[in-house]
Amino acid sequence: MIETAQAFGVDIGGSGIKAAPVNLEKGEFAEPRLKILTPEVSTPKAVGEIVRQQLEHFEVPETAPVGIAFPAPIHVGEKLGYMANLDQSWVGVDVTEVFSEACGRPVTVVNDADAAGLAEQQFGAAKGQNGLVVATTLGTGIGTALIFNGELIPNTELGHLELLKGKGDAEKYAASSVREKLDMGYKKWAKRLTKYYSLMEFYLDPQLFVVGGGVSRVSEKFLPYIDIKTPIVAAKLHNEAGIIGAAYYASTKMK
Repeated sequence: MIETAQAFGVDIGGSGIKAAPVNLEKGEFAEPRLKILTPEVSTPKAVGEIVRQQLEHFEVPETAPVGIAFPAPIHVGEKLGYMANLDQSWVGVDVTEVFSEACGRPVTVVNDADAAGLAEQQFGAAKGQNGLVVATTLGTGIGTALIFNGELIPNTELGHLELLKGKGDAEKYAASSVREKLDMGYKKWAKRLTKYYSLMEFYLDPQLFVVGGGVSRVSEKFLPYIDIKTPIVAAKLHNEAGIIGAAYYASTKMK
């Protein structure tokens, strides 16, 4: 692994598994990331094998912290309760144990939205922000991370808030994938997002919303039309946030 990297991050998704060494002094990749398509049958064994290949590709030393962003709530020492975007054989297994055995070394696993939120708090749009930050990722679904005075409140699932007036599950109403499926314009989509962020504003009264996910690269098309009182800004690290946040989180656990 290149000398400018202090940790290694992996971001596991339903379509791709991305990994890179991370420079934690700058909050950026130390080398270009390696992406490998998620196996069609994404069992623990198959996914674990890919992560092992990525570690070998970058020649990650055993002393380096390895963090893995995973698309489910993570409770250390507990078995996974449910899985949405990978094979159902993940249910009932200890995710940290699976990856540690596959990689032949200790690893740290964190929820993928939490990883992205931590990256934005440490290096990106929420850096230096006190009080409560709500980081969201708009993609296939809606991921959320709560960070209070720099401390992560893990494993929130606020993308599943029930919207008012019969709009149902927020994720099924306002995710980026819904906009694409309905071929909806960005301004019209912003009205749906306003319903979602207004509800979180009411319940949580945060100091800042950070909007991430791939769609954050075109935030100027929808962010100005989200009508709420709380400041709301685009993520700075975009789709790199999961890898960077996972690497950072792992580094804090090895101290």
